[in-house]
Amino acid sequence: MTIRTILLGLAALAAAPAPAAWVASWTAAPHAPIGTGGPFGAASYNNVTLAETLRVSEGGERVRVRFTNRYGPAPLAIGQARVVRLDDRGAEMPGTSRTLTFGGRPGAVIPRGAPFASDAVAMAVPALGRLKVEFFVPGETGPCTCHLTGLDTLAVSPPGNFVGKPFQPASTSQVRAFLAAVEVDGRQARGTVVAYGDSITDGVGSTPGANRRWPDVLAERIQAAGLHLAVANQGISGNRVLSPGMGESALARFDADVLSLPEVKYLIVFEGVNDIGQRFGGGRRGGPNIPGLDQPQIDVEQMIAGYKQLVARAHEKGIKVYGAPIGPYKGAAYWTEEGEAARRRINDWIVNGGAFDGVIRIDQAFADPADPARIRDGYHMGDHLHGTDAAYKAVGDAIDLGLFRGR
Repeated sequence: MTIRTILLGLAALAAAPAPAAWVASWTAAPHAPIGTGGPFGAASYNNVTLAETLRVSEGGERVRVRFTNRYGPAPLAIGQARVVRLDDRGAEMPGTSRTLTFGGRPGAVIPRGAPFASDAVAMAVPALGRLKVEFFVPGETGPCTCHLTGLDTLAVSPPGNFVGKPFQPASTSQVRAFLAAVEVDGRQARGTVVAYGDSITDGVGSTPGANRRWPDVLAERIQAAGLHLAVANQGISGNRVLSPGMGESALARFDADVLSLPEVKYLIVFEGVNDIGQRFGGGRRGGPNIPGLDQPQIDVEQMIAGYKQLVARAHEKGIKVYGAPIGPYKGAAYWTEEGEAARRRINDWIVNGGAFDGVIRIDQAFADPADPARIRDGYHMGDHLHGTDAAYKAVGDAIDLGLFRGR
């Protein structure tokens, strides 16, 4: 091999595009519909266009959108779809609209139980940029595979295909319908951080449309520090570690909602208050009345075993796992002394048991210094359980960014 051949080879390598660095820049974990009416009922759609707004965390040069029909009763048809950037006022930015295709075709039929990713499109998306994903469903969808607590706008058109056309919504809501993730490919992207939890991670109590959940605050701090990590919020309101309810249990949905995401480097586990609240207080003290929700006779040792399973499965994939002790909830509808005792025992293990790669004291960020079993005034939405904008900012600000350096 001559020097000239070596130099030409090096030049070709330098000119080659960087390998794809796909990360999960935005997510919404889907869950099965619970009934067809009331606050937990799932809508169905037929011959309408759905438009969903969202904010990504990490930026990049290419985008792909993951749809989901995980709980659909039948195959889900997508007739046409596109993605477009939005400015700070929520208006579409001229020249940024991109048609989404599926294997080169303008539409797709998503089988029952399946995710379905669009083809990648060239689209420069800045970190913390806003997008709208718009798609036409030509037929009856059946009860939606949705994420109930979307906290941003889903606009439903009048009958017909309005993809790429302005329309006056026939209805709006704050659910995430058939949309599981927006992934970006960025040259600087280092990986994905998954926030795994329940309604407190999902952002219940925060201002809709304002991106004030604690994972949003963490994403802003990560970007300001130049760490170039995506933050995927995989919280589900009402979720539990061991038992199904609102969504499959954290153990059951782990592969789909964590391990399937691209380039997961870090996992924050903050979940368990619904397990102990329902076990020790549900039904006796006016706990949440969710249709079909069972209350198994779990104990502290079973909870600890569940956390160990999550850690082991993540470690097998090279993911660092940070545990967050269960937050204070004294005064909530399902709080009892027995549940509080279980919380303290579980939290002692999370902090001192050595299973996690680190501990994030979300519980302390919420707690009233005068009574750590209770959320401080102004940090809950009136129910002594869910946070406020101020609380979620305190949580996001309290997380040590040093935990996410060096990988």
